[in-house]
Amino acid sequence: MKSKCYTSNSRNFTTHNFSTPSNSQLLTPNYLNPMTKDEVLAANTAFYRAFERKDIEAMSAIWSQGTGSFCIHPGSRVLRGWKEIRASWEQIFKNTAYIEISTDVIATEVTDNIAYVVLIENVFQVVGSRRLEAQSTATNVFQLLGGKWYLVHHHGSPILR
Repeated sequence: MKSKCYTSNSRNFTTHNFSTPSNSQLLTPNYLNPMTKDEVLAANTAFYRAFERKDIEAMSAIWSQGTGSFCIHPGSRVLRGWKEIRASWEQIFKNTAYIEISTDVIATEVTDNIAYVVLIENVFQVVGSRRLEAQSTATNVFQLLGGKWYLVHHHGSPILR
């Protein structure tokens, strides 16, 4: 499945609403509920949209704020907790003039309250006066908290050409 996040210059954004599950949804295991996979993919898309828009507030709404969150940017050390993760995104946003990301989803798996998306990130960015294109393999892990899927782990690894 291909997913396209819109660029920061685009005005074509789709709104995804997240809601508390109904009683019938609470009684249905997530692997039997097709809406759950769609909700996870919507959360994943929201993550990449926030990334492209360089929107730290939108990024903050997607990430779990706990100390159990982890982020590993390509070629970087492990970041633990929202405070470290937020600082890393602020630095990336500050140093990136423009970024465009498309994703190729390889797999999406959902259990009761944990889900993961494995994908390829196709990244085009302008940093300073340099235009860069890169691909990374990424895994995004989401946890269902209070009826909403939050990102708790992002790991990107560069694909060497």
